[in-house]
Amino acid sequence: MSDATQAARPIRVIVGEDDASVRQAVVEAIGREAGMTMVGTAADAEEAIEVAARERPDVAVLDVKMPAGGGPRATREIGRVSPATRVVALSAHDDRVSVAEMLRAGALSYVVKGAPIGELLEAIERASRGLASLSGAAAASVARDLDERMALRERRDEERSRRIEEVRLALQPGGIVPVFQPIMEIGTRHVVGYEALARFLVEPQRPPNQWFAAAAEIGLGVDLEFAAIKAALERFDDLPPEAYLSLNLSPAACLSGRLDTALLGVPAHRLVLEVTEHAPVPDYDVLRAALRPFLAGGGRLAIDDAGAGFASLRHIVRLAPDVIKLDISLTRDIDTDRARRALAAALVSFGREMGIGIVAEGIETDSELETLGELGVRSGQGYLLGRPGPLPA
Repeated sequence: MSDATQAARPIRVIVGEDDASVRQAVVEAIGREAGMTMVGTAADAEEAIEVAARERPDVAVLDVKMPAGGGPRATREIGRVSPATRVVALSAHDDRVSVAEMLRAGALSYVVKGAPIGELLEAIERASRGLASLSGAAAASVARDLDERMALRERRDEERSRRIEEVRLALQPGGIVPVFQPIMEIGTRHVVGYEALARFLVEPQRPPNQWFAAAAEIGLGVDLEFAAIKAALERFDDLPPEAYLSLNLSPAACLSGRLDTALLGVPAHRLVLEVTEHAPVPDYDVLRAALRPFLAGGGRLAIDDAGAGFASLRHIVRLAPDVIKLDISLTRDIDTDRARRALAAALVSFGREMGIGIVAEGIETDSELETLGELGVRSGQGYLLGRPGPLPA
């Protein structure tokens, strides 16, 4: 032990050990050490927790297998009742399970019984300074695992920091540029609306869905959604006066409390909010309540990607939308695929019965367009009708 440690206040130690002979040996060794002082002993986990709560020692030496819950329980509870106390685990078991269990519980050091007493004293002294000590082959192996896990955690933290910085750059003015895909009446090919889509002008280059997914993973998904909406609404006055604007929004964004502010000053009757089929809805009643002011002002709700999965039917029934948008997976090859045609016909019939409009997405051929028209789909969008791009002059 260093001269500086000896000159400092003695390290206050408690010992929790059910073997009386081992406990006595440890107590005597600590008693002979000038820089340490014993402040309590215990024969089981419950007693060790009580002594620690009363004495608030610097270090607790705990037997891994002591009665009343063992060392792991005592370690966790001591961490709760005396957070400043460092735990040194003492065990006759040099196995990975015991070592890992104590370290997960919060022990700082692990000493195998039978090791020289000086090793235990050094572990106590190091623990008082917040430094770890691990003895035994299993402890060394676990230490290597911990080092590898720490390195992995550091790499993950670095990756998260990098992603946060990327998304924050996208959130800056000019990071997102809106493009608009026309929605047309199938019979006349007259433009009735535009769907606003986001394009990103910052590195790295990746598709928009990957940008939104990456932002959601780091807790910035809602921020990115509203940034895209803000960019689109800045072009609202450039829309033809008879056309509506369709905006994509996740249920999380709808529930964020930011929707009314984001749409402030824009005539709601010319807006459609699209909730994707792929987005989970935790509580339909709460979501509907959050959308109520927008809908009361004349806004419309659409369920996007219908036909891409089972969730869309639940969305449709529970949210009572004004519009159902048929997913591209349903409209593609609808002119030659009987199953797709039958499902689309069922949704069109349902929409007609319920007073819900139908918009087909992903129309790419004249045959698909003709078939959809025959089925009673009145509106559609897709590369055949117009690709996403700037608004027409």
